[in-house]
Amino acid sequence: MSESEHRGKNTDTAAHKAQLDPNQSVRGCVGGKLPTGASATQGTGHATQPQPTQPNNQSRPHHHGHALASILGPAFVAAVAYVDPGNVAANITSGARYGYLLVWVLVLANLMSVLIQYQSAKLGIVTGKSLPQILGERMSDAGRYMFFMQAEVIAIATDLAEVIGGAIALRLLFGLPLFWGGCVIGAVSTVLLWFQGGRTHRVFEKIVIAMLLVITFGFIAGLFVDPPNGGDVLAGLIPRFRGADSVLMASSILGATVMPHAIYLHSTLVNDHYAPGEEKPDTRQLLRGSKIDVVWALALAGTVNLALLVLAANSLYGMKGTDTIEGAQHAIEMALGPAIGTIFSIGLLASSLSSTSVGTYAGSEIMRGLLHIHAPMWACRVVTLVPALVVLWFSANPTYALVIGQVVLSIGIPFAIIPLMRYTRDRELMGEYRDSTVKHVVFLIVAVLIIALNVVLVYLTMTGQN
Repeated sequence: MSESEHRGKNTDTAAHKAQLDPNQSVRGCVGGKLPTGASATQGTGHATQPQPTQPNNQSRPHHHGHALASILGPAFVAAVAYVDPGNVAANITSGARYGYLLVWVLVLANLMSVLIQYQSAKLGIVTGKSLPQILGERMSDAGRYMFFMQAEVIAIATDLAEVIGGAIALRLLFGLPLFWGGCVIGAVSTVLLWFQGGRTHRVFEKIVIAMLLVITFGFIAGLFVDPPNGGDVLAGLIPRFRGADSVLMASSILGATVMPHAIYLHSTLVNDHYAPGEEKPDTRQLLRGSKIDVVWALALAGTVNLALLVLAANSLYGMKGTDTIEGAQHAIEMALGPAIGTIFSIGLLASSLSSTSVGTYAGSEIMRGLLHIHAPMWACRVVTLVPALVVLWFSANPTYALVIGQVVLSIGIPFAIIPLMRYTRDRELMGEYRDSTVKHVVFLIVAVLIIALNVVLVYLTMTGQN
């Protein structure tokens, strides 16, 4: 055999081996660098995609993003904000004072929250940015600081409800003074926040979801002991009010159900759900999965809220002292037994710990997006915790502070949903995923309803009719 024939045979053999092992050309680069001037497409004459790290006839490693179950989670974290101690105060006070009168407000608020939370998730998925981040990019410096100030007030009002609720739960369970109970809630929630972000973010999600299940059991257990009349519950779906105070109560329910900080945060959660470098599904898969995530999570949160109101309307209606959480817990013990009262307190504690962690997470994202400040999570925790501790030290009726806090949250809702409505309709931001005309009109109606209720609330408050 001539030397040229021998060289040709070796060339054919090498080509055959390369066909059998398509990774041959990239193995030398795994864990290292390409030689200077080399590229994955060198010598091909045109640009091509890099070769896969495994042959096509072998199964690829599992990527979390391709399974529906792994897409779920962000909405359940956001949903914790919808079952915080502020909800407990608003819903129990409403049910004990007005019976089933405001059931329709709660159902309507929950339906609106499904739309709003999905829109926030959609904005985050399509743009890869959070709502506060987009606001920070598009507003003037003065506008950013002013917007941050109102958002920070909302964050403080949010944490007020959550820390006070947890302190009350610790006093009910262990007799701990309210102030020291608030300190314990602040410390434990800070520890939970260590898991937020990066590769431990899903651990944080699992902890929060586990607490959500505890909340659910804690707040609906009483309904199994004393089931309500279905006809009375259905009658509560007829829209009506009973005096100015019922309008204030409706606004408090709305503020406790449609949470501004959850709107800001959800657009972050859908991106933080994936660790850096982790493969994600495509945009359409993420949007489909997010719809399911939001519906399931808020259906669960809505069920818990409705259970609280119905429990109070059915078992506590007309009873004195039920306008405080402690009074409501005592009334539950008297009506349904000490076991149900203890379970209720455990649910309240889980509600406080999970929701205050999520609220601090939201405050951190708001600061990062609007002010471009990456503050330590513990610093954000301190900013919102201190006002709550002050209230616990001085207030004679912390539950009333909870209800007023929910009214403040209700006033803050338009500041979150109006920009969200505008951006999800923006072709430059959303491209082919921008809202259709029909969805935009529905979103507009929701915003008008919320703003109108807030205008009535401010009027009643300023004229002293509350």
